[in-house]
Amino acid sequence: MEYQPQEIEQKWKTRWREQHVHKARQDSGKPKYYCLDMFPYPSGNGLHVGHWRGYTISDVWSRFKKLHGYEILHPMGWDAFGLPAENYAIQNGIHPRVATEKNVAKFKQQLEEIGAMYDWDREINTSDPDYYRWTQYFFVKMFERGLAYRQKMPINWCPSCKTGLANEEVIDGKCERCGTDVTKKEMYQWMLKITAYADRLLDDLDELEWPEHVKRMQRAWIGRSEGARIRFQLVDHAEQIEVFSTRPDTIYGATYMVLAPEHPLVGKIVTTAQKSAVDSYVDEALRKSNIERQIVDKTKTGVFTGAYVEHPLCDRKLPVWVADYVLMDYGTGAIMAVPAHDERDYDFAEQFELPIIPVVQSPDTPTEGLYTGDGVMVNSASLNGLAVDEAKKAAIRLLETTGQAEATVNYRLRDWVFARQRYWGEPIPVVHCDHCGTVPVPVEQLPIRLPDVERYEPTGTGESPLAAIESFVNTTCPQCQRPARRETDTMPQWAGSCWYFLRYADPHNHEAPFAKDAIDYWLPVDMYIGGVEHAVLHLLYARFYTKFIFDLGLIQFSEPFKRLFTQGMITLNGAKMSKSKGNVVNPDDIIHRYGADALRMYEMFVGPPEDEAEWNTNGLEGVARFLGRVYRLTATHRTKLVAERDALTKLRHRFVASLTERMESFRFNTAVSAFMEYINALANEAKNGIDRATLETLAVTIAPFAPHLGEEMWQQLGHEKSVFDAVWPVFDEKWLVDDEVEIAVQVNGRVRAKTNISTTATQDEAIARVKQLPEVAEWIEGKQTVKEIYVQGRLVNLVVKG
Repeated sequence: MEYQPQEIEQKWKTRWREQHVHKARQDSGKPKYYCLDMFPYPSGNGLHVGHWRGYTISDVWSRFKKLHGYEILHPMGWDAFGLPAENYAIQNGIHPRVATEKNVAKFKQQLEEIGAMYDWDREINTSDPDYYRWTQYFFVKMFERGLAYRQKMPINWCPSCKTGLANEEVIDGKCERCGTDVTKKEMYQWMLKITAYADRLLDDLDELEWPEHVKRMQRAWIGRSEGARIRFQLVDHAEQIEVFSTRPDTIYGATYMVLAPEHPLVGKIVTTAQKSAVDSYVDEALRKSNIERQIVDKTKTGVFTGAYVEHPLCDRKLPVWVADYVLMDYGTGAIMAVPAHDERDYDFAEQFELPIIPVVQSPDTPTEGLYTGDGVMVNSASLNGLAVDEAKKAAIRLLETTGQAEATVNYRLRDWVFARQRYWGEPIPVVHCDHCGTVPVPVEQLPIRLPDVERYEPTGTGESPLAAIESFVNTTCPQCQRPARRETDTMPQWAGSCWYFLRYADPHNHEAPFAKDAIDYWLPVDMYIGGVEHAVLHLLYARFYTKFIFDLGLIQFSEPFKRLFTQGMITLNGAKMSKSKGNVVNPDDIIHRYGADALRMYEMFVGPPEDEAEWNTNGLEGVARFLGRVYRLTATHRTKLVAERDALTKLRHRFVASLTERMESFRFNTAVSAFMEYINALANEAKNGIDRATLETLAVTIAPFAPHLGEEMWQQLGHEKSVFDAVWPVFDEKWLVDDEVEIAVQVNGRVRAKTNISTTATQDEAIARVKQLPEVAEWIEGKQTVKEIYVQGRLVNLVVKG
């Protein structure tokens, strides 16, 4: 009769493993449902209870869908390449491959303890050559289509990780992985032309059943804006300065130009007199992060180049300045400054005493100084008197007639820096030939394996450690067979996770990344569950890859994840769990004491799954005691089942209706509350016995949350097959209708009593019922009833006098 979770859980884990009950079968004849976790990178710290929350959510949902008749694909694997794994290996003085194998084994052991229905036959590892062969294959296909290219450019450089970073990996001016301030460094980098997919990435967000805040983040990162590209001719130079402006209407208010310190024209146009000052300023600016340079209220700095441009619409020369508030990786790296109508330009003009010409005036009150509102054009020749929207179009037409501008669309999104000067990553499958140039490795020669090395620490020189391995670098050109050199940069950690969800459909295919029939059956992913921290990087990259693979004709869908759920983190003492903070709760200890089912159910009970929640051991203990009650209820009554009676039937149908609605709404915390309310109600009825349908319903419905307990209860009730071969119970609407309703009883408009009355009672029946109530009788006895009012289901009012 005592609940022994450790014994029960070990029993069912063993049986599930031996009978392969979690195997996803493509030939089952059932409709499929693909529920996917964002797979972890296997760090040496192992999993804590914060990680368990997301994995439990996905497993509860997968099991719920299985009970609805779906064939479930719920796989797991390892995002094993990249900086996290390599940094951990360096810190601990072991090889990344050894560290990864050890950490994967630890993670897998912990994940198996969850009791999740993972199909481990489909396990993948991004550092496995059988997997990254196809990661390299997709790179080759991108190269062949001009989407992968190499160019020299200023990039984000992490001095600690000693590698280049994509814009998305720089958070508040710091390396996303190690927190070091990021600097700029000019070097050759491999790029992926994600900008070619900008419009599709933006437009297709409307199709997705994703949290709106995630879609907003992606829209903001892509950053589509309409405007004009305008060219300003340099005085005494052949070159032009091109700018992108969303406000071409304000062109008559432009009084100076600004180039980003990294702009390639800076060194060409600076005069001899200004060269020393400009060089010094550029050096200082490049040591700052983009975040520092973009602080709105900081004192503006800059330096005059000595050069001028011609204004394209009037006889005016504009000085060209260099200032760090303009960034090279946004727009064209140059702006026309309109200080009367832009706050940053205004501050700069005030700082350096440059002209300020207002060209937009408020229609109500003339303004002086800075004005950023709407209005009509002034000081703008033929544009005068036009509203801003009309003036934008007119200004573009005017500039187009001179050949100095055209309407265009600009994006905040930049091409993806797709190379790292590190060891632990997929080798980029190209060779450099003095005769043929850059040549992709033929697909049949893939994978290009990462060589085993003793020294793998980053060099800090801008070259990967692979550059020092002559046996790897020296090769022959696939085209001309002459000596050539392999590319020594590796792919970023995101490379393997951009398409892993496709490989789960057919993980052992040696002839292709996946077979068409497997993809057509399982994909796209129906539910994707993970942290909101991946809202821009991983999700954007995965969407890009999916659209590219769709364009290759390998898949029939262009969005990978139909539905997305982002779970909130678990905190302790108000802070995110972290080993460095000493506030990690180890799930292994909890399982040993309370069992996995108690931990699973508490993770769901702790709060709305999308919100941050504070860990509380007392709450966990309460859930563990509750599961003991559930177990004892079945153990006590299974051998003396009684016939169904209306009171139990009504309770059961109401419980199923409430629970199902909460499950479908992803309100798992209130679903657990529904169980607790139901068990309390059943306890009151248990003295008269419990019927089979009540106990079977309880076993089936609790199984997604506590699968080991659900299986045990189901077996105790005499079933040989798994509880997950059962069907989620349905409810009958007739049992949801109340037989009685509470009404207020008034005498002369004042409430004197409340009582329950049949929902079908007539007025005469209702009046007769309330007159019998002792608390009413004293107010009407010996008095004349003047009026009797009955509002069905709400109140009776007796009007008396005397």
